[in-house]
Amino acid sequence: MSDLLRQEVTATAEKIVVKVGTRVLTDRQGKLDLDRISSLAKQLTSVAESGRQVVLVSSGAVGAGMNRLGINARPTDVATLQAIAAVGQTDLMQTYQTLFNQHGRIAAQVLLTANELDDRVSYLNVRNTLLELLELNVIPVVNENDTVSVDELQTTFGDNDQLAGLVTNLLGAQLLIVLSDVNGLYTGCPDDEESELVSTVTSLNEVISGYVQESSGGLGSGGMGSKLNAVRMVTSAGENAVIANGREKDVLTRVLAGETLGTLFVAEGKTLSPWKRWLRFSAQTHGTITLDDGACDAIQQGGSSLLSIGIARLEGHFNKGDVVQLCDASGRELARGLTNYNSDELQKIRGHRSEEFLQILGQCPYEEVIHRDNLALV
Repeated sequence: MSDLLRQEVTATAEKIVVKVGTRVLTDRQGKLDLDRISSLAKQLTSVAESGRQVVLVSSGAVGAGMNRLGINARPTDVATLQAIAAVGQTDLMQTYQTLFNQHGRIAAQVLLTANELDDRVSYLNVRNTLLELLELNVIPVVNENDTVSVDELQTTFGDNDQLAGLVTNLLGAQLLIVLSDVNGLYTGCPDDEESELVSTVTSLNEVISGYVQESSGGLGSGGMGSKLNAVRMVTSAGENAVIANGREKDVLTRVLAGETLGTLFVAEGKTLSPWKRWLRFSAQTHGTITLDDGACDAIQQGGSSLLSIGIARLEGHFNKGDVVQLCDASGRELARGLTNYNSDELQKIRGHRSEEFLQILGQCPYEEVIHRDNLALV
């Protein structure tokens, strides 16, 4: 069964990111499920052979390491988790490479940390590497570098869900497919008989967020909440996403054929430029600028630059060129942008007009604190 909207979304997606979770890759004993991974490799190869470009974001290093070391319960301390991930990453990638080889495809391992997507130069280097691998007809297998990254192991990245969203935006991919151990988004707990599967979501509003029911247990660390955060990252940048059950037979092939599987999340708003995507989603903020009501309206409604006269207060220490968040009086984040002045200079000129900068600072290199071209609304 398919519908026209799904057919249009999947047929027009030339670049696709597929995220697969630990619970899909492993069996009930926590061992890598070779049959399922082989099927995934076959389906990904088929997508690549159709002329489309596909990137796999894969979890499973910790699970594979636990299996190799004979550990039954996921440890809680970071050092042990990092060691287990180092062991498991080798097994996981070897498995992928072996199975992709059986289907005549080459896989490449790409390990990332949040810092590499925060720094603009590193971000572009990662993007160029992934794009070149795709041009070489290689399927990149991306994973958070668990052996050095503390955040992901403490589940900040939600079992690579956030990483999948970041990679989707980094590449400008038109579709993110998240393969999980549930059929999609339900109106309540998936095990509840009264809960219904939501087929299509056109707006990630409070009602949709209220459907989230988290579960605990197993090897994975990402629940539906982290998946919706990744989906929101993608749809707000103007792209589409699907959450489906990775244990379904030929799920990837069927989703891309437009079959009504899982939950489709439709793009909201216009497509963001690559620059705005980095600024909004990947760059880490170094401080906060609170705006008065007039500045809030000018930025949100008028698409204006930020002027110092509209700044009410500052928080944090930051330098010129750092990314800062812009908030209203209640603390709600409105935008992010690159500041033309450091925090010490802004403390002196906030609330003043640009023609007063020369007298206050002895110079006036910029009239705007943040130019509108360097602003991304949240």
